[in-house]
Amino acid sequence: MSVAFEVAREYAPAQDQSIGSEYMQSLRLIERLHRLLLDVIKDEFDRNGGDDLNSVQALLLYNIGESELTAGELKTRGYYLGSNVSYNLKKLVDMGYLHYKRSEMDRRSVRVSLTEKGKGACEIVKQLYQRQLGSVQAVGEVSQEDFSRLNKALFKLERFWSDQIRYRL
Repeated sequence: MSVAFEVAREYAPAQDQSIGSEYMQSLRLIERLHRLLLDVIKDEFDRNGGDDLNSVQALLLYNIGESELTAGELKTRGYYLGSNVSYNLKKLVDMGYLHYKRSEMDRRSVRVSLTEKGKGACEIVKQLYQRQLGSVQAVGEVSQEDFSRLNKALFKLERFWSDQIRYRL
């Protein structure tokens, strides 16, 4: 049994044991869904001949999109860990997916934007998401209402975790 579940059980009131198991199941699902999303993206790139990119890098390109950002801005948006984003940005520049330039305001800061090659990779992810939108309701049986409820719960969980960090609860 995980340490987190033991701690949750110790501090949770007896009548709330069901929320403890639901919470732990949600944590496992969030982790598994993120890994599956990365697998789906990697599979799409494998089928489209983009085997030089890994799924994390492809998702990074998608999240940059039309913007010109720094690594710090990507971290602030909550997408990536510090060393991970710096490493991947350097690799993407080396592979020709990103332009980089020194910031005029802070010469230590590097701003990145997509090259044409990067825009092509971004487009593959966009098309994947569009194709999935066409079947997620019919095939996946996930309705707009399901997504609304899911998003509301995930926003609440995000706020809860952010408060845990911000206020050291």
